[in-house]
Amino acid sequence: MNLTTGPYYQYTEQALLEQLASSANGLSSEEAATRLKNFGANRLGTSDQHSKWRLLINQFKSPITILLCLSAILSAFLGEAADAIILLVILLTSSLLGFFQEQSATDAVKKLLAMVSIDTRVIRDGTELSIPIEETVPGDITLLSAGDLVPGDCRILESKDLFANEAALTGETFPTEKNGGLLPGEKRISERSNCVFMGTHIVSGQAKAVIVQTGKRAELGSISEHLRHLKPETEFEKGIRQFGYLLMEITLVLVILIFSINIFLHKPVLDSFLFSLAIAVGLTPQLLPAIISINLSRGASQMALQKVIVKRLSAIENLGSMDVLCSDKTGTLTEGEIVFYKAVDADGTENEKAFRMAYLNAFFESGFHNPIDQAIRNHAKPDMVQYRKSDELPYDFNRKCLSVLVGGPDGNNIITKGAFESILSRCNRVEKKEGNLVPMAEVKESLIKQFTAFSGEGYRVLGIAYKPIEKEFEKITKEQENELIFLGLLLFSDPPKKDVKQTLDAFSKLGITLKIITGDNLLVAAHVGKQVGLKDPVIMSGDQLREMSAEALMRQVVVTDIFAAVEPNQKERILIALKRAGHVVGFLGDGINDAPALHVADVGISVQGAVDVAKEAADIVLLGKDLSVLINGVKEGRKTFANTLKYIFMATSANFGNMFSMAGSSLFLSFLPLLPKQVLLTNLLTDIPEMTIATDSVDESMIVKPRRMNLKFIKKFMIVFGIISSVFDYLTFALLLFWFHAGEKEFRTGWLVESVISAALIVLIVRTSRRFYESKPGKYLLIATVSVVVITIFLPFSPVAGLLGLTPLPLRYYGSLSIIILMYLISAEMAKRIFYRSVHTQ
Repeated sequence: MNLTTGPYYQYTEQALLEQLASSANGLSSEEAATRLKNFGANRLGTSDQHSKWRLLINQFKSPITILLCLSAILSAFLGEAADAIILLVILLTSSLLGFFQEQSATDAVKKLLAMVSIDTRVIRDGTELSIPIEETVPGDITLLSAGDLVPGDCRILESKDLFANEAALTGETFPTEKNGGLLPGEKRISERSNCVFMGTHIVSGQAKAVIVQTGKRAELGSISEHLRHLKPETEFEKGIRQFGYLLMEITLVLVILIFSINIFLHKPVLDSFLFSLAIAVGLTPQLLPAIISINLSRGASQMALQKVIVKRLSAIENLGSMDVLCSDKTGTLTEGEIVFYKAVDADGTENEKAFRMAYLNAFFESGFHNPIDQAIRNHAKPDMVQYRKSDELPYDFNRKCLSVLVGGPDGNNIITKGAFESILSRCNRVEKKEGNLVPMAEVKESLIKQFTAFSGEGYRVLGIAYKPIEKEFEKITKEQENELIFLGLLLFSDPPKKDVKQTLDAFSKLGITLKIITGDNLLVAAHVGKQVGLKDPVIMSGDQLREMSAEALMRQVVVTDIFAAVEPNQKERILIALKRAGHVVGFLGDGINDAPALHVADVGISVQGAVDVAKEAADIVLLGKDLSVLINGVKEGRKTFANTLKYIFMATSANFGNMFSMAGSSLFLSFLPLLPKQVLLTNLLTDIPEMTIATDSVDESMIVKPRRMNLKFIKKFMIVFGIISSVFDYLTFALLLFWFHAGEKEFRTGWLVESVISAALIVLIVRTSRRFYESKPGKYLLIATVSVVVITIFLPFSPVAGLLGLTPLPLRYYGSLSIIILMYLISAEMAKRIFYRSVHTQ
């Protein structure tokens, strides 16, 4: 459905509004609701309904699972209907269990993400209001300013010094200037200067625009597969993928080997094929995706209680592995409540006129709401009745200043406020406290000394200047921001947080190094560093960084504590250097130019009050800008990481041992050691305790330092504990064959009972590196483990035993079985202590 035809950048504003059935006063609420139904939510992803179906289908996408389903259907045609039904029921139960768990996890995460939704300003019913970006529709009039994400493909109606970053769409790294008006002829996206596009963001200036296309109809939607800026694969994701490849290799070899042996020994072809496939299912930790999703969603829910909202679940694992955190000082190390201290003239004396000019500048500023202007407005409230604003030049990061054209009792003046160096370079005269003007050259050195002294005391220092205009202009240009009269210095303070030293100590105890990246000069940065307890901090300036090669920077970033006077594009370079040096890096940012660094970081962290583009780029959003909040998040991330690894250890100990035993037993048994349905039943029962692993308690040793996915460690663990499991399986075989003289049914029943019970109980051993009795398991894990043991003991005596190919066993078998399982658990506990000791000494 489209409201427009043809290239909308060629239309006049009025013609476009008519085509969109809209106006400068926006849509009515009723019309917007109708369009939202017709066009759908303004997002690139699929609907919830489609996501649920996809999630369900994903449970059956494994080639082995599909083969088993087809084989079960084939066996039904060959007269084995009961076996086929049982196979399908077990497969369906296992898959649905995974689906419901993952769906529950997905729903929980959606509720969390709703807490940090990004809003946009629109005009509805003639009134300005904020609504979630997803609710915007074609025809909406949107109001844009610095830091805003563009909600859709828009045509500009009005603009003032508007620059947009279109790197997400065009790849162009420099901001693009935007204006209204007509553009004749065909234009490429990068040439459509009267349009702004979905997925881009406003760097500076302000605009009023009409939304033309939303969602997948937008330019970004139509080419999103080519331009989507995906996060690089995390180390944990890479480890899981490599672990999957390892399992595939082992599975393929065993399936071919077992099938060939059984055929060579003249066992039934179909049963041998199904048995081989069932072993493949047993080898494959089918629930791993579900376990990871459940662990991550539970971790996200727990982190939300600590005021940490996770937008990208896989970032939780990186958060647990993070060993370097880069952050600005404002609001993290300092209170974040910038307070205006005073305005002084060129002689360092407090000056009322300098403050009044600063107040006029802050009062009439409308392009970018920031804490500096808010601090000035909060300091005092002079009467503004006699003053009027004619025009404004919004702040941008190239000029580093903001100008307003104001008329009043003092005449018409361009009032400019901004970075000290920027203001100084635009002035040719200085106003002394008596009101007389002197050339800048006479007092420039004195002003720089004042700036240095105030900065050394920890104040943030800005400059204030003005220029009288004889004639009242309606508009001002950047060219008029010169030959100004320097009026004075504006001093701001932002004291350190009271508990900042304890917070830094807590990070240090967690194995995380904090590095400060700030735009403030070296003097201010050094002062704050000392205040927060950094002894003799190593400081690098943006100028020094600019001169360094990539190799030199990689070595230097590791030992540097504070990066001062850093330009926005240098943050990204610092993070890349730290990652190349082998660190897992987090970055906390909330500004317009922090988005690239947030993308590059292993963990991009922002805050609820950040600009839209920063919140959108972040993986994690803090509901409070406080590093102590993040400490709790790191701990939860490490708990989640630890519980995910536990499942892998469990799957590689008992499951692999059982499968190796099945492969070996095929060599000397004249029958299949387990029927295919029994293999799948074993797999399903042993998965039940492992589904509760997300609720398990975690040892303190797993939290105190960063941990990473270690595939070599997992391989060693798999081999050692898989062999131990197999040894006791073969002991069980000997007991059944030579002591009890078991037939086919008795053998299968006896081994299934031993296999499930030992696999369930070994969970309590491998879940911790400590002695099992020193680490208390989670309540639900313990309940699930005991339940599976009880169910397995009574299964051969149940009404479904015959359908499952099971038969009751003599009670004395359970006595012998108890001894074998107890020996297995003791051996595994002893092996674990030796294993971890050997790993720690390597």
